[in-house]
Amino acid sequence: MLSRSLRRILLVRSLIPFFFLIPGSYPVALGQASASLPDAPRVSFLHRLGGFYHADWQPATAAAPATPERRGAPSPLDSPPFPGSDWSYGGSPVIGEPDSNSYPLMTAWLGDAKTSAARSKVYGWVEAAGDASTAGFRNDPIADDAYPNRVQLGQAVIYLERLPNTVQQKHFDWGYHLTALYGTDYRYTIDKGYGYRQWYVDHHQYGFDPTMEYLDLYFPRVAQGMNVRVGRFISLPGIEAQLAPGNYMYSHSLLYSVDPFTDTGAVATVKLSNQWLVQAGVTGGHDVALWTADAKPSATACVSYNTATSRDDLYACANGINDGKYAYNNMQQYDLTWYHRFSRTWHIASEAWYMYERQVPAVGGSLPLETGTNGAYCAFGVARCTAPAYAAVNYVEHELTAHDAIGFRSDMLDDQKGQRTGYATRYTENTLSWQHWFGSTVQLRPEIRLDHSWNGGAYDLGRRATVFTAAGDVILHF
Repeated sequence: MLSRSLRRILLVRSLIPFFFLIPGSYPVALGQASASLPDAPRVSFLHRLGGFYHADWQPATAAAPATPERRGAPSPLDSPPFPGSDWSYGGSPVIGEPDSNSYPLMTAWLGDAKTSAARSKVYGWVEAAGDASTAGFRNDPIADDAYPNRVQLGQAVIYLERLPNTVQQKHFDWGYHLTALYGTDYRYTIDKGYGYRQWYVDHHQYGFDPTMEYLDLYFPRVAQGMNVRVGRFISLPGIEAQLAPGNYMYSHSLLYSVDPFTDTGAVATVKLSNQWLVQAGVTGGHDVALWTADAKPSATACVSYNTATSRDDLYACANGINDGKYAYNNMQQYDLTWYHRFSRTWHIASEAWYMYERQVPAVGGSLPLETGTNGAYCAFGVARCTAPAYAAVNYVEHELTAHDAIGFRSDMLDDQKGQRTGYATRYTENTLSWQHWFGSTVQLRPEIRLDHSWNGGAYDLGRRATVFTAAGDVILHF
């Protein structure tokens, strides 16, 4: 039998040819200097790829890219240094936002002219991460650095996508998206029915997940544009994202670590005006494939209001609503997100939610539990009970330069019956982070973090009530 380490090395080596055989793209103004790259066929692929990174990391020699036409309210943020330039909403591309990005892998393969004309793109990133922690065994419920005192491959991700053209309002358009994710973070995205035994049964540190597979259908003449997404996609509400580059910081809030990750179904996003946007959809429930016994028809509805200046944005969602009876991750979620920009360099992002499940089996009782779920600490003698949880998080972000930002996050979670984390307690965390970009293709995000559980030990497998971590990651985009 091959050792686990050797198998991982062979797997990574087997993926390398894939990187060089298919063309690619990334959602934050990557490769602004790509116009300087040679298209001559005699220049090798590796030379062009190296040239892309060299030009990207030498801004003095980079040609400023033309700003493409945009339809809608002005972008409130600069990206870099922030993950995106718009206040986020899930379930759709930003309606009115052009696809104007250049990506190292695809530009090196096709050249600048062909890359600009291509609609289907391949791109991705590799994230190396590590932490030093006062915990000895596990950092949970901290995410993504659940494993203390080690360096790990958090994510190696490949995207294959085509974005619909939502700037124009004349003709129907379409897009698609496929994701392949490998690393330790697969445990946060995996659904029941999508190889979930890797984590919940076999407890593999590293695993694979096809995190998103969906079609986008764009209807330009419905209001100011409607996008219908069909397939498996990221659960709609939230500041944070499952994929590393979409986050302000390396680690995630406690709020994120226990809420829904992906849903499978269909959702329509309608832009009513530059200020108002509504969404409605039907899914099979949270984190379950449609072919599993836990899937059940569930409704999602959201509304977003953005001020004309983009100074404020409110986004409210009722997410995955059904009868609420206990099943695998069948949380009933009500979520509110508020973004506010004080100036071009200062803004906050705040989120709060309430979730619950009904008829959850009591801890230590005779009723069986779903694999990968926790029971509830019900009243004495009660076999089932409702398990609610409350959470809130706030980010304060400051742009220092075009490539640097600092952020402070405060977070609380009240897992009243312990069904989300395994411990019935209140949690708080505070994190200070620095985000630095080298060009537009390398991210560095060191942070320091303090966590505490207020009703007894809930960290390090219940051994500790307080955990301090110094952590960070490096992301290379390709």
